[in-house]
Amino acid sequence: METFGHVIDGEEGPSLDGATFDSVDPWTQEPWARVALGGAPEADLAVTAARRAFDEGPWPRMGFAERGALIHRLADLVGVHAEELAMADSRDMGKPIADARGKDVPRTAQNFRFFADHARLAMAEALPMDTGHHAYTRYEPAGVVAAVAPWNFPLMLESWKVAPALAWGNTVVLKPAEDTPASATILARLALEAGIPPGVLNVLHGYGPDSAGSALTEDPRVDRITFTGESGTGRTITGAAARNLTPVSLELGGKGANLVFADADLDNAVDWSIKAIFTNAGQVCLAGSRLYVQRPVLDEFLARFVAAAEALVIGDPRDPATQIGPLASRTHYEKVRGYVENSAGKILTGGLGEGWVVKPTVVVDAPADSAIMCEEVFGPVVTVTPFDTEAEAVGAANDSPYGLNAMVFTEDLSRAHRVSAQLRAGTIWTNCFFVRDLRAPFGGFADSGWGREGGNFSREFFTEPKAVVMAIRQ
Repeated sequence: METFGHVIDGEEGPSLDGATFDSVDPWTQEPWARVALGGAPEADLAVTAARRAFDEGPWPRMGFAERGALIHRLADLVGVHAEELAMADSRDMGKPIADARGKDVPRTAQNFRFFADHARLAMAEALPMDTGHHAYTRYEPAGVVAAVAPWNFPLMLESWKVAPALAWGNTVVLKPAEDTPASATILARLALEAGIPPGVLNVLHGYGPDSAGSALTEDPRVDRITFTGESGTGRTITGAAARNLTPVSLELGGKGANLVFADADLDNAVDWSIKAIFTNAGQVCLAGSRLYVQRPVLDEFLARFVAAAEALVIGDPRDPATQIGPLASRTHYEKVRGYVENSAGKILTGGLGEGWVVKPTVVVDAPADSAIMCEEVFGPVVTVTPFDTEAEAVGAANDSPYGLNAMVFTEDLSRAHRVSAQLRAGTIWTNCFFVRDLRAPFGGFADSGWGREGGNFSREFFTEPKAVVMAIRQ
């Protein structure tokens, strides 16, 4: 059993009362690590450390180059410890090790490097005036950031929050999901090794409601809250933040629509559509879980799509050949199992596997108002529905309380632009999926979130823009 403690003010240690909880390996269904279980007292200590580091410490007073050099050093150490970090996420949530090694860890290092450089190179506004004055903008660090991360891409999404917050001079209390605590602790250890001062990055372990999470998000000393997770939890956090007028950035659930038109390159559409729903066993907020295919190519597309789904390798996440591992926890498996067993449609392939595994599952003929069509399953389950006209496809795609992302597959350039403009979602991928430019806005419409992050959008959230107006002597 490995041990992971809170990292508060530069020290890793247990909870004040010694309480712990186990992290369970979803493949073996056995505990593999013991983790400090925090609550309100530990949240108070973590916020106090972050507050002191911001108010009194050197971090927010460093220049961008000095701060960026330390963040780049952290990125270097992420690379050095890539195997440890990848294995931590794989053991915590069943992620295939090939994905953790080849995608999540490199993207984590990239996040730190990008935001370190972006903060240093970003331009501010100079506003010459006709009245004998000159105005310009400063972007001051906001203060203490509470970063609450999800369990599906633990390390990568932690870095998506921590990197811009640190780059702009804030201090952070990171609360990872209780199902995936390990990589956050390792990241905090590496931050200290990189030379980032104590108290700048703190890690708090524990549960959400009436525990560490609620104590953290309700603390009036917190200046920003960034959360990725389920929409209902986002509403709860927003309510807590509203009482303190704390700005919140929310990246919430999704029910991504994937539109395949008859003129699409079917090889490309099948390949990306498989990735869009079955990557990470479908535990992706951006998953293309509602697949709409234009009727003239429906049969051919389905035949190729089902064959590709059945060819995916299911197995031990530590085997580099594995493409589909178990779901992240027993609780989540039972949730997804319920959708599969009550699918309200015809299952062409898939269903339940061994242990906490759900096989890549393709469902057709599900009613438009059924739970599997309307609710976020968050598993390797896709519904396939035919359509006839472009207007019908757009209407079906927009008929959802979610609006995080959508995909369009067509070789008609005008249609690609036209449909992308009409879809109500924060990111539209055309003839691809999951391709990111870290300068672009990331977030969702409606129940999929509140606010945007990435590039200058992260700067706006993690700073307090300040106007400086100066009189010029004539």
